[in-house]
Amino acid sequence: MSVSDNFIMDNELHPIDAVEVYAADNDWDFDRLTDDRIVLTVTGQWRIYSLTLAWSARDETLRLICSFEMAPPAGRMPALYDLLNRVNDSVWSGAFTYWTEQRMMVWRYGLALSGGQVVGPEQIAHLMHSAVTAAERFYPAFQLVAWGDAEPQKALQVAIAEAYGRA
Repeated sequence: MSVSDNFIMDNELHPIDAVEVYAADNDWDFDRLTDDRIVLTVTGQWRIYSLTLAWSARDETLRLICSFEMAPPAGRMPALYDLLNRVNDSVWSGAFTYWTEQRMMVWRYGLALSGGQVVGPEQIAHLMHSAVTAAERFYPAFQLVAWGDAEPQKALQVAIAEAYGRA
């Protein structure tokens, strides 16, 4: 049975149930913490990312947080915050933030399902893909600024540079 079949069979599928079905179909490790919260681990090229999804019935929003550990030297924090502003100016869905106390880089996104909308498999796939893609895309720039003493503008060029031609 495909992911779409699982969704079609139950039009009232809870958003976290939908995420669980998607994670299981992709053979991803996950832990259903509560009825409204699930944590997954996804291996990328640079890191293993923790994705936490939480459903808020109050505001009908499926929230996603994709995080990875990052402990830059204190002296590099102003440059890292400068880079975060530049990165967030270059993305349209979601945003990065740095959680100082937890020493975590975080990509946040909220999918509004107001009016009783039902989440579909394509939305779940897009949500997950967008989070991991953003983390993978900007990870090298974060590293260059935090530990390579690169200037934020130059580090950002690494993330937004496009390859031309063919390999």
